[in-house]
Amino acid sequence: MNAVQIRSAERALSVGTWLIVGGAMLFSILTVTPLMERHSPNGWEWTAPILPLVVDAAVVIVVRLDAVLAGMGGHGGRWPIALRWMTGFMTLALNVADSALKKDLVGAAVHAVAPLLLIVTAETGLAYRRAITTAQAAREAQLKAERAEREQTATERREAQERRVREEREHAAQLAREQREHEALIAREQTAREDAARREERERAEARERVEREARERREQMREQQQAERERLEREAAQRRERDRLEREQETRRQQQERAEREARERAALLAAGPVNEKLPEDKARLVVHASFGEGLPVRAAAELCGWSTGWVSARYQEHRDGTGLVLEGASS
Repeated sequence: MNAVQIRSAERALSVGTWLIVGGAMLFSILTVTPLMERHSPNGWEWTAPILPLVVDAAVVIVVRLDAVLAGMGGHGGRWPIALRWMTGFMTLALNVADSALKKDLVGAAVHAVAPLLLIVTAETGLAYRRAITTAQAAREAQLKAERAEREQTATERREAQERRVREEREHAAQLAREQREHEALIAREQTAREDAARREERERAEARERVEREARERREQMREQQQAERERLEREAAQRRERDRLEREQETRRQQQERAEREARERAALLAAGPVNEKLPEDKARLVVHASFGEGLPVRAAAELCGWSTGWVSARYQEHRDGTGLVLEGASS
């Protein structure tokens, strides 16, 4: 059972139990009070309802506390059981006593129905509540196990992510070290070439001019590439801003359309109830008048829908026409 089913079962059990208890109490008071009046001393007949009320109060205490203990998974021991059965048999005896004294077997059987139903309901309700408590405990245990499993999965995923990041960092460090070694080797080779080039002044000058020319060409090429890259980035940024603006406008139009549709549905739901026979509460009546005004209904039709006078509805219509009705409606909602 899921949580919704458990709550529904508890609600049905509670409502049914208290309906049976209330009916049995009322039936017992009406049945036992005349008997107690006939067996009370002269002048004390007014005390006749006290005994059935005391017995029924004990029944209410037993049913209520048994429900609380069963909901908490506890057990009251032997005394609650003794009190439950004692009050049940007392109620049974008091209800059938009058018919038994008159030797009316049919009357005794009829008057035994409510007490017997109360006794069985109390015992059955206790068993049901214990079963519901057991189902709730099992559901909570299942949810706890699922939560622990999700947490363990998240921990394993996080550890795997950290391990992957660490391996990538180590790989990057290794690549950087190899790159530095490669650059050092290139530097040594360049030095050897420069030392060889120094032996001849002409070759050194030509090499220097060639290097300077290549450097100028590279700088020029880099400037051109950077300029082209900046222009491309600016175009992309402009396109992205334009796209974002269009998306925001579309989202705004969609929200406005959804809000208009929602307001139309709300007005239709308020107007679908039809004319009422009594005045609605003022806040709800204002909502109905607001919906009627938005649908263009006449004042009399709006008055029939909310139950208020046409003068009051006309005043609300005038507020809507003046623009103050929207403020009042917003404050009331």
